[in-house]
This record gives sequence, structure tokens and C-alpha cells, in this order.
Amino acid sequence: MIYTLTFNPSVDYVMHPSSLNVGRTNRSSSEEYYAGGNGINVATILTELNVATVAMGIIAGFTGTFVVEALQRDGINCNFVELASGYTRINVKLNGADMTIINGMGPNIPISKVDELFQRLDRIGEGDTLVLTGSIPSCLPDDMYDIMMSRFGDRGIRFVVDAPGTLLMKALDAKPFLIKPNNHEVGALFDADPETPEEVLPYAHQLHDKGAQNVLVSCGGEGAALVDADGNEHTTITPPTRLVNATGAGDSMVAGFLAAVDRGMDYADALQFAVACGSATAASSGLAKAGTIERFYETLKSITK
Repeated sequence: MIYTLTFNPSVDYVMHPSSLNVGRTNRSSSEEYYAGGNGINVATILTELNVATVAMGIIAGFTGTFVVEALQRDGINCNFVELASGYTRINVKLNGADMTIINGMGPNIPISKVDELFQRLDRIGEGDTLVLTGSIPSCLPDDMYDIMMSRFGDRGIRFVVDAPGTLLMKALDAKPFLIKPNNHEVGALFDADPETPEEVLPYAHQLHDKGAQNVLVSCGGEGAALVDADGNEHTTITPPTRLVNATGAGDSMVAGFLAAVDRGMDYADALQFAVACGSATAASSGLAKAGTIERFYETLKSITK
């Protein structure tokens, strides 16, 4: 079973203004609402790929209720801790000529609710996977992922970490099964400016040497690179993609890689399937559907023979 954890989920309110003029009234031509959050995105793609998963995290208020109900409508198993006060945040995404995003802060999370979440996580054991992805609310310690992996680290659990900066680096001592920074996040870690899969490989090796078993680095339209658990290098391009919505593309790659590994694919094919998942989401108005993913995967295989 794959469990995903989202400490700070959201209601993503996407608006489509024809223009955006600061200080003036702007109008949207249409709007959509989605249950958002990195772990939720991973769980959504895994469910679409028929991989058994449970979405976990912390919710609050009527916005939290919306998140759970939206996930359940999509057939996603949920196990969220509910706060007594506050509201799950709303992220406003203005999708016009350029994407402008305003992310809400989210509720204050008392330690007692973190303890309740940990108690629910106690069911995870040998052979399960726990996906830790996204930022941590400012009310919690910035090494929360490291704390969790230390607590559950002796159970034979596969840990996956997709997080920025210090949060990622502090997690490496626990030897996570997979990490997935993008090329810009890698550049920030090493004071560099890698753009292509080939350029990120030396830094991926350093992250591998520091403890990560598999290091998957996305490079936007340039493709992606993987240093696998055996230290071998793999790179791939992206299939031809018309960008519609980049939100969730990285999370889709995480889900795709895990689904591919669970299907028994080798690492080279798992990388291509992960990139197909990310590209399919980038080409969709929301998270990708299974048919779109398979179509992108077949296209990628055909152009990289």
C-alpha cells in the first residue's frame, strides 16, 4: 500500500481572467475548484493508475470537508485528521496569459493533532510506501519529515521525499527510497544553474551519495534524469507537449515512478513512465487521466528507440 501525506492541503480555486490589472476590477471567464496539495496529487494519479493508495493529512473547516468529499467522489481512500478550528487553505490561481498564484497560509496545527496523525500512521509497516511531499506549515518544525522517518524507520517502509531545500537535505540521513527535486531546486542546493538532464547528473550523484537511493530530477521541457539505487545514470527527453497547466506535473512524476516500479519496470522504463505522467498532466486542464498517460508513454518510447 502507498500512503501519501499532505500536512497543508488546499482548495485550489482556478480562475481564468482575460487580463490582470493590479488595483482594478478583473473578471474571470470561468472557474474550477480542485482538492489540492502535493500528496493529494500523488494519490490522485496513483488511483487513476489503479495503484492501491490512501491519502492522509490534516484538514479543517468547510474547506477541509470539500477536500475529503472531492477525493471520495474520485474513488480515493482518505484518512485525514480534522482540526477543531480553522480552515484548510484556499489557493487562488489566476490562469490568464501568465499564471499568478496566491497560496493561503492554512490553519495552526496543535501538537496533539500531529500525535493523532502519527497514531494513524502506526498501521504502516513492512513493504508499504509513505510519500512525504510538499512544504511544512510554519507552525511545525522544519525537520518534520526527518522526525517521521526516524520514528517509523525500523519498519521496512519505503520513504519518498519531494520537498524543497532544508526539508529535503535533512531527510537524506534516513536513506529515502526516492527523492524528486527539480533542476531549479537542485541548483539552489548546490549554488549552480543546471538546465538539462545531463547537467543535473553530477548533483544527483551527490544527493545519492548523501543517502537517497533513487534521485529523480525533473528538468521541465528538457526532460529528466535519474541516478538509480545502483548508482546508474538514466536520462530522457519529454514527449511533445502543449503546456496547459504545470500544476501537479512533478507530483504526477512521483506517482508514475512508484507505479512503474510496482509494475516491475526497470529503472530506465520507470523514468520514461514518470516523465509521461508529468507531461500528460502538463497537457491537461487538471491531473492526467490514465488514457492520456499511456498515450504519452507510447509516444515517448517510440521517439527514444
